[in-house]
Amino acid sequence: MTVSITDVARVAGVSASTVSRALRGRPGVSDEVRAQIAAVAAQLGYTASRSASSLASGRTFTIGVVAPHIGRWFFGTVLDAAETVFSAAGYDVLLYNLGSPDARKRFFTRLPVRKRVDAVLSLLIPDLEEEEALRSLGVPLATTVGGARDGFTVVGIDDHAGATSAVRHLVNLGHRRIGMISGESEPLHWTTPIARRQGYLDVLTEAGIAHDPALEADGGYTVEGGERAMTELLAVSRPPTAVFAQSDEMAMGALRALRRHRLRAPDDVSVIGFDDHELAEVIGLTTIAQPVPAQGSEAARLLLRQLDGPDAEPAPTGQVRMPINLVLRETTAPPSPRSPL
Repeated sequence: MTVSITDVARVAGVSASTVSRALRGRPGVSDEVRAQIAAVAAQLGYTASRSASSLASGRTFTIGVVAPHIGRWFFGTVLDAAETVFSAAGYDVLLYNLGSPDARKRFFTRLPVRKRVDAVLSLLIPDLEEEEALRSLGVPLATTVGGARDGFTVVGIDDHAGATSAVRHLVNLGHRRIGMISGESEPLHWTTPIARRQGYLDVLTEAGIAHDPALEADGGYTVEGGERAMTELLAVSRPPTAVFAQSDEMAMGALRALRRHRLRAPDDVSVIGFDDHELAEVIGLTTIAQPVPAQGSEAARLLLRQLDGPDAEPAPTGQVRMPINLVLRETTAPPSPRSPL
């Protein structure tokens, strides 16, 4: 015989609605009762029917995720953390990888997620028309990039403050010739490079250091791009003694370029990154740490809270700021008088 949710409720001594909330990870059920219900369900061999739950609630139990470059470490890490939370709550993920302008245009013209998802997690920064298109879906919206915007819960960091901390660290070490590897070309509408560049410029002004455009190079937020950018910076008439890379991946590329030029960090050039990539500690990279997985998890949890209904604890709206901090490792030091640069 097929075991029903009523059977589980009867054996556990609770209501069917309590069983439903407990097995789907909803609030309003104590840990003790939740564990008891899970044990009874396992004992009876009960499996919730997705189709029945959908008919009863009007939900699809699917979360739409739109991303610009899912192969990039940041976006992939955010998605992996968010998907873990969604899966634990009984939701599937419908992913749209909008890495090209054509794919992005098609998505926002057709909006294939309409009536197919209960909420949307955006890992890209929409323009005004795209924002309006997403709001027209009438579902909860969240993002982990960019600043506050109407109708979205934003989970992110203060990019300007992070960049300020990175460049100020180099200034405090005594560096005056400070270069920057940015990622201004990718992806579309991304504001992170703008905020991080402004932090770089503000610290130079604060320290009385004249800005030299020759000390900026675009690394495209990739290891290969960071290597090319570092090579460009080494070729200027007066190369930098320190470099701020707007991402750890570009910083890794910069370190590779130094090795190819038979230079070392920090003996010849100090290098600081941004992100605290999973490999940053392995290579001893000084960096600005941001909790990338935690941003994905928190954005997912906030979306689910908005789906929990009027009895749930309200989810915060606007912008949720996650902590960042300077992590000192082996790639930064005071400028060496013996450096060949």
